[in-house]
Amino acid sequence: MQTAVDKAQSFVASQFASRRAFPPHPTGTEGPAVTISHQSGSGAQEVADLLAELLKQADPGALPWTVLDRQLIERALAEHQWPPHLLKKIPEDKRSYLDDVLDDLFGLRPPSWVLVPQIVETMRRLAEAGHVVLIGHGATIITRRLANVFHARLVAPLATRISRVQASHNLTAEAANDFVETEDRGRRRYVRANFHARLEDELLYDVVVNTEHLACADAAAIIAAAARRYFQSRLGRPPLGEPPPIQH
Repeated sequence: MQTAVDKAQSFVASQFASRRAFPPHPTGTEGPAVTISHQSGSGAQEVADLLAELLKQADPGALPWTVLDRQLIERALAEHQWPPHLLKKIPEDKRSYLDDVLDDLFGLRPPSWVLVPQIVETMRRLAEAGHVVLIGHGATIITRRLANVFHARLVAPLATRISRVQASHNLTAEAANDFVETEDRGRRRYVRANFHARLEDELLYDVVVNTEHLACADAAAIIAAAARRYFQSRLGRPPLGEPPPIQH
């Protein structure tokens, strides 16, 4: 049985098999896509997986939807012939100029001014191909001018997110707090440094969902409903059907 990672990698590989599947500029024939920006501990992976299933059920005759997170970076590395072990050296955070220069000098990893544009290219072409849910890594900013992409953000109070991370990662409350704050800070710095944007800018998103009191299935259903109407309005296509409810 294929794991979620295997499926994602298979999808990306098939999309990149033909460069023609990724036009350099929008052509008006792009498939629908969704980006999910998120605070750490707000349930992004779970919501994205359920969202992809909902969108697939709503349009069973179309291509399957695939969730991509770190697989985006893996694909960018492969596409530009970088060794796969670099994945561990590419956190979603800002790199200092000195670190970039030293790592490049000693051959540890390519500098950010080389890697980030390559990641952007990969992400944009995947978004143009459609039927993907892209999590993080500046996806909202990179694809915000593409009419075929719907943008969602997941948030929740800090205490709620710390509690979730503590349970899911088996951490102490203090360690979970450090984990959440470190991840959030890194994402903010990454987007600000590379794309001159603020993740907290609500105008970047078509919908912002607070998951404090929502199950992941409910959050996914909210995004799916809004996305269907968005695709109808922006792409001029019939709305996707109403999928059956996900069982809690």
